[in-house]
Amino acid sequence: MTNTWALCALWVGLALAATLLAIWFKISTALSEIVVGTVAQLVIGVFLTGLFGFAQGGLAGNTQWITFLAGTGAIVLTFLAGAELDPAIFKTKWREASVIGLAGFFGPFLGCTAIAHYVLHWAIMPSWLCGVALSTTSVAVVYAVMLELGFNVTEYGKAILAACFINDLGTVIALGLIFSPFTIKTLIFVVVSIVVFVVLPFLTPRFFKKYGGRVSELEAKYLLFFLFAMGGLAVWAGSEAVLPAYMIGMVLAGTVGKDHSLIRRLRTLTFGLLTPFYFIRAGSFVSVPALMAAPVTLLVLFGAKSLFKAVAVYPAVRIHKYDGNAGAYYTLMMSTGLTFGTISALFGLNHQIITQAQYSYIVGTVIASAVIPTMIANSFFLPRHLLPHHQAAKKSEKEVMRPVPAEEG
Repeated sequence: MTNTWALCALWVGLALAATLLAIWFKISTALSEIVVGTVAQLVIGVFLTGLFGFAQGGLAGNTQWITFLAGTGAIVLTFLAGAELDPAIFKTKWREASVIGLAGFFGPFLGCTAIAHYVLHWAIMPSWLCGVALSTTSVAVVYAVMLELGFNVTEYGKAILAACFINDLGTVIALGLIFSPFTIKTLIFVVVSIVVFVVLPFLTPRFFKKYGGRVSELEAKYLLFFLFAMGGLAVWAGSEAVLPAYMIGMVLAGTVGKDHSLIRRLRTLTFGLLTPFYFIRAGSFVSVPALMAAPVTLLVLFGAKSLFKAVAVYPAVRIHKYDGNAGAYYTLMMSTGLTFGTISALFGLNHQIITQAQYSYIVGTVIASAVIPTMIANSFFLPRHLLPHHQAAKKSEKEVMRPVPAEEG
């Protein structure tokens, strides 16, 4: 029988260590948690197996309560990413987001499918699944990075998040059209989703105005209810619980997204407790021995995703006047992958579309794409001139240098 409190202490301790590493090495906490999860599963989990009543399996990432916390973290984090989308920015930059997002989807989707089939000699359906999984960007990682650096409040960061949304929307549609049979459950899910997405922007502000602002955190309970309810409906329809969360966040961006106090409280809950379980769990799923047994496959898939992302996205980014570091950083952020990539891979494994080995290669590639492009982007291509504090300093400097008009009379 697993000692729940000892296991929880281990996971929270890993989250604390990951945060310290992120501070010391000046990288995103989300990325350090992924790496710590991978290393812990390989090393720490092996030594602790059998101690304190731990079950076999290292970090016990498939324990029910850990799975719940990790899944909740993915749902709420995806919701927050959607809520950070400025409706005004999306309206003015929808063409940019659509062009870059669709380029980021179709490039690796078609390219990685071809590589898996013709180079790695995978069967056609596993190849299509590989293309879907590697076509994604990581809203979770990108949003976490934008938030830590402050880009989430800038037009530049919001444009990147909008393009990520379009990219992952293409992934969701492809996964559904290719692999999920359209049934009456799917139709019910789509109809209910449309109704909820239309009603929420009108219901939410009125409900909050009448009953909100209390110590009981009614607003958080209200949002979690809809996130869990729509997530449950999605699973019932054969989809994934995280998929409706982004749309709920997006349709509430004009109301919830502007309530900075509520967003701050949700961030505390999400980043303090929930997302460490999600990112560490994602890292713990990587089978390092399996990858070491056939490293060429991992290198081929990672190279294919990176190449086709760059070839497709960078020209689209340059067309929209992002030059130098800004263009390179934009492209590298679009090259990340995690949430929907692992969801797609797990969908393929659960439905016996791919084998356990193929799953390891795909997930390993997805996690590598979450870590490596982000580290390169933040280390070598960070557009510091677009950071909010730099822009604020530049604005203040201009105000100081502005000539004072002479007094009349």
